[in-house]
Amino acid sequence: MKINKPAAELNIQNFLNNEWTKASGKPLEVTSPYFGNVVGSITESTSADLDKVVKSATEAQKDWAAKPIKERTQVMFNLREVLLNDIEKISEVVSLENGKTFAESRAGIMKGIEVLEFAIGIQNLDLGGKLEVSRGVFCEYRRKPVGVVANITPFNFPAMVPMWTLPIAIVLGNSYIWKPSEKTPLTSYYIAEAFKKAGLPAGVLSVVQGGKEIVEAILDHKGINAVGFVGSSKVAQLVYERGAKNGKRTLALGGAKNHIILLPDANEELTGKGISDSFTGCAGQRCMAASVLLAVGDCDAHISKIKERAESMELGNTMGAIITKEQVEFLNQAIEKAVSEGATLVLDGRNPKVSTEYEGGYWLGPTILDNVKPEMEAATRELFGPVLSIIRCKSISDAIKIENNNPYGNACSVFTSSGPLAETVISQASAGMIGVNIGVPVPREPFSFGGINYSKFGHGDITGHHSLDFWTDVRKITTKWEKQTDENWMS
Repeated sequence: MKINKPAAELNIQNFLNNEWTKASGKPLEVTSPYFGNVVGSITESTSADLDKVVKSATEAQKDWAAKPIKERTQVMFNLREVLLNDIEKISEVVSLENGKTFAESRAGIMKGIEVLEFAIGIQNLDLGGKLEVSRGVFCEYRRKPVGVVANITPFNFPAMVPMWTLPIAIVLGNSYIWKPSEKTPLTSYYIAEAFKKAGLPAGVLSVVQGGKEIVEAILDHKGINAVGFVGSSKVAQLVYERGAKNGKRTLALGGAKNHIILLPDANEELTGKGISDSFTGCAGQRCMAASVLLAVGDCDAHISKIKERAESMELGNTMGAIITKEQVEFLNQAIEKAVSEGATLVLDGRNPKVSTEYEGGYWLGPTILDNVKPEMEAATRELFGPVLSIIRCKSISDAIKIENNNPYGNACSVFTSSGPLAETVISQASAGMIGVNIGVPVPREPFSFGGINYSKFGHGDITGHHSLDFWTDVRKITTKWEKQTDENWMS
């Protein structure tokens, strides 16, 4: 679907008590990667603005948590219908401000709806348990919402990443403060409005716009009990350290340098599409994108298929844009550096051709570098663009050693027709999410999303079953109502 310039610029404010309220900081412009021009703006929030939001969220949370979970879940049923009705409009806004293709934007919202459906089902999970542990003595546990929680989300998935946490945290009885990326804040208007249409009481969801200043205010605010974050590892570590220092439950997901181990026995058609789509999808701007291909033995026929698929990508149609002009310049420099260090440029995506209407945008075509050495920047740094670095390996052991030396730990995949070789990678890879013949091994609900090593700071995962322990406290109750005639040491 073609992405069009909006008829007028969108000015997005803070969402407070189900109303849009102007913040008191400085204005910031929002630029579309498709066109390279301003399509909207926000006003940055200050600590004083946040105080008002936290006060509202605190008051609303008490009443919200007091409702039975089945009543809270009803809002999520309504939300699902609202999002499905508005999905075309929201998808277009995501593409406009982020640069994704329309299909990618729509798929991201559908993934968010999948998490929403998991949240709807939480009411049917075992949220507590009770057992007679001794004669006349009972122990049980009950979940209690954390209270006021906040989430800081990145530019690369303006709708999907917030929807990883919004439904789960809210249905569990928390009130939620959302700080979207200042690069892609426009989508927050449509998501917040969807919750309002669904019947979410005022104050349960708030949105604060801004950059570094409001992030620091969130991490320092005594009225916020838990903070989630998704972004680069450098910032994730800072967020975790500051949040933890202030006594907050903090889970910060960072970046990655994901490896795919390619074996000669892999299916060529499956390999060509799976690996190419992994590094070109979302223009490589996702923490689960393949960025290093560890080619074991003679894999030239497979690499030709990968290149063939990547060459077929049409910028502005089947592949999206890069978030900023500065990021394009960085990627161009990184490609040049790799070539100067000895890498072979198999496919050069620099200075690509795009349709006339998108000429002002920020573009880089698929790029493949072969004969990359493990110590090169192209093999070690998260470039966050459609660049695939190929490292030639003599054995699967050599490939696993390179993958294990990677400090990150989001994803690792293996492409092979051999079950035993796949199991070798599964058991030895140093990653939280592993795929077999899958280029982007994102788990489906209720299996949770989360990496390890330098890709995650904090404990637990952000979606699925494992997220329940982050958004709730588990209380343990022991009761005894009468003296037992046959009591023992346990009673």
